Amino acid sequence: MIFLNPAVLLGLLAASIPIIIHLFNLRKLKKIEFSTLVFLKELQKNKIRKIKLKQWILLALRVLIILFVVLAFARPTLQSIQIGGTTSAAKTTALFILDDTFSMSVVDQKGSYFNQAKEIIKQIISQLQEGDEVGLVFVSNRLNDNKLTSNFSEFIKNLDMLDLSYSTGDLNTAITKAAQMISESNNFNKEIYVLSDFQKNKITDGITHNDLSELLNDKVRIYSFDIADKEVFNLSVDDLKINNQIFEKDKTVEFSVTITNNSEQNVNSAVVSLFMNNERSAQKSFDVTAGQSVVVNIEAAPKTSGFVDVAAEIETDEIEQDNKRFTSIFIPEKISVGLFAESQNDLTFVNLALQTTGESKYEIERKNISQLTSQQLSKYQVIIISANSILNGIEQIKDFVGSGGGLILFPASTPYISSFNRTLSQLNLGNSQSIVGNVGGGELRIKIDKTDFNHPVFQNIFKSDDKKKYESPELNAYYKLTQSGNQIISLIDGSSFLNEIKINKGKVFVFNCAPVLSWSDFPIKSIFAPLINKSVVYLAAKEREQFVFSAGEQISINLKGTNQSQIKIVRPDESEEFISLNENSTKDYLVYSNTSTAGNYKFYSGDKLIDDISVNTDPTESKTEYADKDDFENYLSQIKFNGVYTPVAKEENISEKIMQARFGSELWRYFLLTAIILAFVEMTIARNTKKELEGI
Repeated sequence: MIFLNPAVLLGLLAASIPIIIHLFNLRKLKKIEFSTLVFLKELQKNKIRKIKLKQWILLALRVLIILFVVLAFARPTLQSIQIGGTTSAAKTTALFILDDTFSMSVVDQKGSYFNQAKEIIKQIISQLQEGDEVGLVFVSNRLNDNKLTSNFSEFIKNLDMLDLSYSTGDLNTAITKAAQMISESNNFNKEIYVLSDFQKNKITDGITHNDLSELLNDKVRIYSFDIADKEVFNLSVDDLKINNQIFEKDKTVEFSVTITNNSEQNVNSAVVSLFMNNERSAQKSFDVTAGQSVVVNIEAAPKTSGFVDVAAEIETDEIEQDNKRFTSIFIPEKISVGLFAESQNDLTFVNLALQTTGESKYEIERKNISQLTSQQLSKYQVIIISANSILNGIEQIKDFVGSGGGLILFPASTPYISSFNRTLSQLNLGNSQSIVGNVGGGELRIKIDKTDFNHPVFQNIFKSDDKKKYESPELNAYYKLTQSGNQIISLIDGSSFLNEIKINKGKVFVFNCAPVLSWSDFPIKSIFAPLINKSVVYLAAKEREQFVFSAGEQISINLKGTNQSQIKIVRPDESEEFISLNENSTKDYLVYSNTSTAGNYKFYSGDKLIDDISVNTDPTESKTEYADKDDFENYLSQIKFNGVYTPVAKEENISEKIMQARFGSELWRYFLLTAIILAFVEMTIARNTKKELEGI
């Protein structure tokens, strides 16, 4: 016999109280003999002897009552014995580890793996008794309160409402949670049921597992139910990469789609489709051998501006959740451009170049460089500056670029190398070694030597590769810039004509000559207008952080520039969620965790769409290689599981298997009943003894 609440046994010390009281009552009193009472001694001797015997019986009863009450609260249990009809089975804590990841969507002749697992859980619960408790731990990363309950009907109701999650997880994390929960239970029977398809990568992940021997001691039993029983055919879209950095309405965008064949048969002439804003925009066929991946390049042109949802989808198979992958691009409806110059004539050709698009693509404001500090630069997406010296506003420019703004810097038409070098230095854009040639002179006719045609600014400028030769401008004068950042165009002397420098989230283009005819004929060359336009579009494109968010992970949303007290989230299933912001909060970011579904999440501040975040499935969940019996047993040995492990096959009698393994009978009810009976006996004897004492 063992006790489930052994600490209560300290209460056995209370059994000494009746004994101590009895001993105090036995104090010797002074005897005074009366001659008239001598004849009564013989008459009372037998009666007193009976009273003393009853007092000893009362003492024993009172001690036993205390002993049985204390033992009842200590919950005595017969180990490894079932006493039908005389005792109740020991209380059970049953924890179910349910694999709710989307690999459990596979269907066999008995239905989906997930629904089969839920039916097994309900069958096990039907064998439990009143007072037993159950709990549920998910393998996925979905939120769960992880609480034990004895309300079986409510538990089953919630179980029936469960759907598969798009997020993934591993068995070790789930078993660790279950071990912590079950260690806090005082019930004698502690059982953990693992219901999963046992994908190999969920067990043998190569990491060092924690020692769980104290939590999963010899009182714990683990049962495993391997639901998977067939070879699964599954292709998965593992990646959707955007190959462009410039996005324009009705201009082609190229995507690379990575597709993996997770099955054991080759696939030929399968089709991948590309959707933009839920409309099919392109299709392409592909072949992929068993166990291998293939990258499919596919192009489509967005038809709208703003955020554009993009999805790559393949044909259906046995696991549908990984057949689609999501991303998004942003195309500004209009680009706000600020032109700042020491002399307005310095940016005349730049302004004309921006007008050549033939549509209201830009919102342009022209200001003198002295007005820079009075402007809210955040209203612009790109600023173009032609100046040697910027006396005020350097910090504003640095903040603007660091926050993701674009800057094009030209020298002023009047050469002044020391001032221009100071500006370059203040903005961390390198320096100029010297000024070459004469402004307005015709002696120097230096030309361009090399051009990086792979840079995004040259995307779609030339209709074919054989036309990637443009008429080079001839420079009369230029600053000999040191190479800083990425050299896009260089001169024949090796110096930079156009440099790109990235600063935090923003980008800067630095030209080595003023955009006026006294420095070069660049403003009247055919390359000038398209290069200026492409540069503005490129610099206006926000760096869409190429984070790959998996379902179940937290995502962070930039709230800078929002002034609403509430953020609305439209989830992939079109359901809406509202989050109130603390008006006194200074935080610039919102952390959002409810991402259990794959797709595009749209975040609104009022009516303005401030971000469009894509959440996708984890490619590891698509693997259809399953573990064998030894893999899980080896894992249990790694975590130093000290209890009994019992694998249960789908075709076995589950109830019989579990009842054979379950053990222990609690006797506390009967100890308490015995204490109550003894109390009644004690009361009866005490009442009779009191009457007899009164009669002496």
